[in-house]
Amino acid sequence: MHSYSVRDVERVLRLSRGTIRGLISGGFVKPARGPRRQYRFSFQDLIVLRTARALTLAKVSRRRISRSLEDLRRHLPETMPLSGLSICAVGDQVVVRDGKSRWQVDDGQYLLELDVRVDDGVLRVVERKGESDPEPEDPRDWFMEGLELERADPRAAQEAYKRAVSVDPSDSAAWINWGRLLHEQGGTREAESVYRRALSQCGPDPLLMFNLGVLLEDLGRTGAALDAYQTAIEEDPSLADCHYNLARLYESLGKPQHAIRHLGQYRRLVTTDNH
Repeated sequence: MHSYSVRDVERVLRLSRGTIRGLISGGFVKPARGPRRQYRFSFQDLIVLRTARALTLAKVSRRRISRSLEDLRRHLPETMPLSGLSICAVGDQVVVRDGKSRWQVDDGQYLLELDVRVDDGVLRVVERKGESDPEPEDPRDWFMEGLELERADPRAAQEAYKRAVSVDPSDSAAWINWGRLLHEQGGTREAESVYRRALSQCGPDPLLMFNLGVLLEDLGRTGAALDAYQTAIEEDPSLADCHYNLARLYESLGKPQHAIRHLGQYRRLVTTDNH
């Protein structure tokens, strides 16, 4: 059975370590211990932690929270169902359903609604604030999540960058990282599509054009790669790696004068950076 570390809980539930420790010491959840005595949380623990935090912020009494969480544990499966979960807590009553069910309650009652799902292997727990008052997403959060996931789960990192640009299409860094990961994973055609979409949203960003040039080289499209590199250094003449790639390409095309010029510029930039 899959378990989660404290860091996983911080990332997935957006809870601080202090909050996690407080909920553990309050008896709301009792995580297992790993071989080094580190906390290991089950899927059920994650949902209980998120629910306890939401109920606490709503100033629900400790007694009612405990009763709700006991009820919640009885209804929760041990692992995430493929269809996801919808959880509704109204006062002391907790309802757990598969899919995207909706609940309606009388005014004046505290309502907790959680959507729990897995997107490309990443567990997400979202509290619904109501259809008329959605909570805005911060693209910086998605971007930072992508950075954290790159080594451990590149596909999930791609999804995070995709969400970042869906919120802020002008986020060139997220577009670049998304395309780079696709390229590294062998998805060259998909990467080119991402870079082209990024250009339409962000314009000729120098790093975007450089990455596109590298991709076009790998696809054997030397002329298009040269154009991309040239655009990149027009936008930012200090891109040393871009001058190096241009020098290498021009040498392979039998244009030594162009190659020498860019190689000289590359060396000047590298020398300057090292001093």
